Amino acid sequence: MIDLYTWSTPNGRKVSIMLEECGLEYTTHAINIGKDEQFQPHFLEIAPNNRIPAIVDNDNGLTLFESGAILMYLAEKTGKFWPQDFEEKWRTVEWLMWQMGGVGPMIGQAHHFIKNNKGVSEYSEERYLNESKRLYGVLDRRLEDNEYMAGGEYTIADIATWPWISRFEWHTVDMNEFPNVVRWYKAIAARPAVEKGYHVPVEQPGIPMP
Repeated sequence: MIDLYTWSTPNGRKVSIMLEECGLEYTTHAINIGKDEQFQPHFLEIAPNNRIPAIVDNDNGLTLFESGAILMYLAEKTGKFWPQDFEEKWRTVEWLMWQMGGVGPMIGQAHHFIKNNKGVSEYSEERYLNESKRLYGVLDRRLEDNEYMAGGEYTIADIATWPWISRFEWHTVDMNEFPNVVRWYKAIAARPAVEKGYHVPVEQPGIPMP
């Protein structure tokens, strides 16, 4: 049994979707970051960087924070969504790191300036919107000849990236400019485990559609 500490954010949804995809039993503990619950001592014991998500694997007592590390751990634990063919394995890691180092931080900044602090800094809004569009272009070109990010197989790279793209309305990117991303996005959105994991820990109005 996994204890999942999370909130309704792209990083949190990565792990709830992964748990649903793997068919693992888990208990959800909502950490409302809007109320600073991520600073509570009991949460800091397992997530010293005071960021969601985090897990406790009660099968072995392991605690983990950082969404990318959790995805890799769950993939290794279950043998799912992380191909072990040499090239496919490292292609998956490559695109997972692309999400961790690019998509998350840059689109997160777009959300900060465009949605949450509109008008504070025109320069920042333009900078992070342009970088978000550049990243969409990278993904669109990758998906032109590949069904999924690492190739022909759905992997933890897709699971990590999709929740960030699902907030396209927040970062004001026109998805219609990126038809390969739209095809990929809709295919993943149709997966039952994605639909279920998207609504953890708080029920949402629904998955946005371009």
